[in-house]
Amino acid sequence: MKEVTLAYGRSGLTVGVPDDARVVVPRDVPGLPDQGQAVIDALGAPVEGPSLAEHYAAAARRAARTGGRPRVAVVFPDVTRPMPNRTVLPPLLAELEARGARPSEIELLCATGSHRAASHDELVELVGGDIVARFPLHQHQADGDGHVEVGRVDGVPVRIDRRYVDADLRILTGFVEPHFFAGFSGGPKGACPGLASLDTILEAHSPRRIADRRATWLVTEGNPVHDFVRAAVDLVPPALSLDVAINAGGELTAVFAGPLPAGHAAACRFVEDAVVQPAGDPYDVVVSTNGGYPLDRNLYQAVKGMAAAERVVRPGGTIVMAAACADGTPGGGAFARLLAAAADVDALHGDAGEPEPDRWQAQVLGRVLRRAAVWLYSDGLSDAEVRGAHLRPVADVAGALSEALAASGGRVCVLPYGPLTVASSST
Repeated sequence: MKEVTLAYGRSGLTVGVPDDARVVVPRDVPGLPDQGQAVIDALGAPVEGPSLAEHYAAAARRAARTGGRPRVAVVFPDVTRPMPNRTVLPPLLAELEARGARPSEIELLCATGSHRAASHDELVELVGGDIVARFPLHQHQADGDGHVEVGRVDGVPVRIDRRYVDADLRILTGFVEPHFFAGFSGGPKGACPGLASLDTILEAHSPRRIADRRATWLVTEGNPVHDFVRAAVDLVPPALSLDVAINAGGELTAVFAGPLPAGHAAACRFVEDAVVQPAGDPYDVVVSTNGGYPLDRNLYQAVKGMAAAERVVRPGGTIVMAAACADGTPGGGAFARLLAAAADVDALHGDAGEPEPDRWQAQVLGRVLRRAAVWLYSDGLSDAEVRGAHLRPVADVAGALSEALAASGGRVCVLPYGPLTVASSST
């Protein structure tokens, strides 16, 4: 046996696996020697187009024509993403202030999409107490009334948070990782679904888009989910998208700034080179995670780690999943209601029907379960909650792995970082 540390919760989980188990991890990329300076350098020399200083000067000139001062919107990911906001935001905000922006003129917009708002303490942990105290900060509410229609995509109205739309200078910040149906995170996703109204989010994640085979990892062009997102944000684009890549330690490994799609595309290429790793033929048993905290804070998010394992598990095999789920399913939300209402896996999978909140996650979970059984180890969920999600609860990962091997066969693959690695199977 050999020991492997799985990304689980805040502290990780070390388990024994067979010596011949295939352990698939991203290529190790060292952190940048001066991460704050790397942000400043990217803002000063984008992959194309004007620098942040030039964008701010242009916004100031436009505002001066009407006797005003430019209003800046800076968008950042919410508590479900391991975005190093406390590394990225301080130099960005300092650069804006150095160009003449006052803190009261810079509004931070937390791109929650359809997720819950963060508590005050979570916001302090997310961006830092000084930033919470000095700058206006708004958490987006998808079901609120603060949206404005900016146009249509595929005949569907696109509604985006008014604070973003009305800003004189719009800046998106994001963490680029592989995404199980949008291709990659970061870039335009900060504005849609991040700042979109619920009806716009439902269209972006509609059952027919999710069911399309092109709605998958690494695919952006021709992906009906990403195509909608990109077209929606093109209606009210940011001046700059500041996208970063990180390593397993949360350090910045690269920073890219520029207009969409150029800056985001450069970040995606960098990340793809690091995270796509060969895994060989499909495996009888795959051990996966959801990348640890904050990615594994609830069962809804943990579906991504199951989808990562789906790529390399054989039909009829077993996925042994470790996700802390400190926030539960979460209970009382749309995902929990969908799980409770589904009599079986086929009902969960349903590719037809009208869009509804969290249907996309249930749809992917159903697809995974059609291919393989999922056994879940989680400190944050009761056995009854796990069974209610059509999964099997297990008391420990090593014991579950031994039992699954006895039942399913002998080939094992381990994805210690779950969806942060895109394992490439030969079939």
